[in-house]
Amino acid sequence: MLETTRIKRLGCAALLALLTACGSAPVGPGYYRVERGDTLSKIARGNRQSVQNIARWNNLTNPDSIEVGQVLRVAPPGGAASTSGAIRSGGGSGSASAPAASRAAPADSAPATAPAPISLVWPADGTVFRRFDGGNSKGIDISAAAGTPIVAAAPGTVVYAGNGLRGYGNLLILKHNADYLTAYAHNRALLVKEGESVQRGQKIAEMGDSDTDRVMLHFELRYQGRSIDPSKELPPR
Repeated sequence: MLETTRIKRLGCAALLALLTACGSAPVGPGYYRVERGDTLSKIARGNRQSVQNIARWNNLTNPDSIEVGQVLRVAPPGGAASTSGAIRSGGGSGSASAPAASRAAPADSAPATAPAPISLVWPADGTVFRRFDGGNSKGIDISAAAGTPIVAAAPGTVVYAGNGLRGYGNLLILKHNADYLTAYAHNRALLVKEGESVQRGQKIAEMGDSDTDRVMLHFELRYQGRSIDPSKELPPR
């Protein structure tokens, strides 16, 4: 059981890294994209801010809940002053992250404060038996008969097609634009290849039980590398 849990965690980390790498777009001045190994304290030091300021500017109720690929505001919104003051850089051990400005793109690439709308269709017919919770479940799980068609939820490009990530079976990842990705796991068969362009509603796979104990589709939606609830973007049914 411990080994199975460890493998699943490794698979989650690998998938997250892949999704982040595929979907990372430049961030503008005053923003920072979370990287592997970052903590809010480290990000605050690197950008000469306090943890409290960054948590407040990003509405973080739990400072320990940041994810790889998440975009954070690290400068006061609208030019407002920091309430807790900047943290001075000292001569302690360990180097702080470089300020965000050193990695910044032009100002017009700054991300929106909320996800832009995306038009999705349901990737499969069936019953949703597990919903997104942002913690243990980074997407939704849909059950149906083996071989049920899996379709592209939106037009895009296949950026991953394979079974190299433990815990996800035969997996497809589609990139829709600079901000959005969708992932389709546990398929019986993959019908498209990496680099191929697909249309919304195009059949891309068949539902299966690869690397899981039941026939299902695990479907994820990511915005700027961060998992968001697909149900809020899918049409009601």
